[in-house]
Amino acid sequence: MQYGYFPEIVQVVPYPDYTVDVYFSDGKIISYDITPFLDKGVFRALQNRDIFMNRCKIMNDTLAWDVQGDGDPSTCIDIDPETLYACPPVSDRLEVS
Repeated sequence: MQYGYFPEIVQVVPYPDYTVDVYFSDGKIISYDITPFLDKGVFRALQNRDIFMNRCKIMNDTLAWDVQGDGDPSTCIDIDPETLYACPPVSDRLEVS
């Protein structure tokens, strides 16, 4: 991580393979694979593909899922932004060739 840089997430894009592309304010893009966690604790809710795909958003300034659908940031499932920023960068899947 860059000294003094707090990773600000500006966009998240979920994919049906249980990965999410996360876009940071400095231009870095990572792909986060949630599959290793799908059978663990609160992450089990994300096995429901509808929840995974349609409730994925930025909450608490990071990648999150509004599992209950009520917009309450205290009940979402979220991933620490520094954990996300530590992932290796990937190419932008949204770029049109």
